[in-house]
Amino acid sequence: MVTSSIGRVTQEHATVAEEEYLQSMFWLEEAGLPITGANIARAMRLSAPTVHEMIGRLEQDGYVDRRADKSLAFTSDGRERAQAIVRRHRLIERFLTDVLGVPWDEVHEEAERLEHAMSPVLEERMLAAIGDAKTCPHGHPLVEGAREQGALLADVEQGASVHVLRFENEAEELLHYLKQAGLRPGLDGTLAASGENEVVVSSDDGRHVVSRSVAETVSVRAEPAPPPRPPLPDQLEFSSDRYGR
Repeated sequence: MVTSSIGRVTQEHATVAEEEYLQSMFWLEEAGLPITGANIARAMRLSAPTVHEMIGRLEQDGYVDRRADKSLAFTSDGRERAQAIVRRHRLIERFLTDVLGVPWDEVHEEAERLEHAMSPVLEERMLAAIGDAKTCPHGHPLVEGAREQGALLADVEQGASVHVLRFENEAEELLHYLKQAGLRPGLDGTLAASGENEVVVSSDDGRHVVSRSVAETVSVRAEPAPPPRPPLPDQLEFSSDRYGR
């Protein structure tokens, strides 16, 4: 244990539970959502008292600070640990897909199980094995700062050219749905239709039909681009599983 300059005690290693929370907080921040107890509880499908207790532990251990508006912010140590676990998760997903041949809509849950037990040596070997890959199979960058903001597929005008950047939610049921629809990161196409209930993308692979709520979770590069907005509405829920990346 080491003592910080402001008197808090910072653990040399975050617990698995703390890593899960730091990871979820990082995903919320990446998606443009405020890091609040309510959003963490919604993201992790946990009760407010449970989340409140863990936030207290994270604060005591020097991973987060409370802002004046009661939202949370990473400390430098907290951000470093959050980045590390998220990077490890995405690295495992890429390794499972590219090297072991696991379908991309099945790797998220596997990575959840493996990410906390991986040694630095294994991490370096996985990095070597995936070559020059820069993202996870769902389009999220392995290195912070390399994320292209893009726009939500639901906001794109009919007739626009689109390039699928990533899936903002990696809940397994959503990934199965997206794969069945034929959407994937890297796909180029044209927005063929955009209605109240569904959005249709036309590509060389065919027509890809998804519900409007699912189109809210797909980030694309569009030409012409719609006006920017946060990747996910604050209160939107579209899966019985946890909010993903």
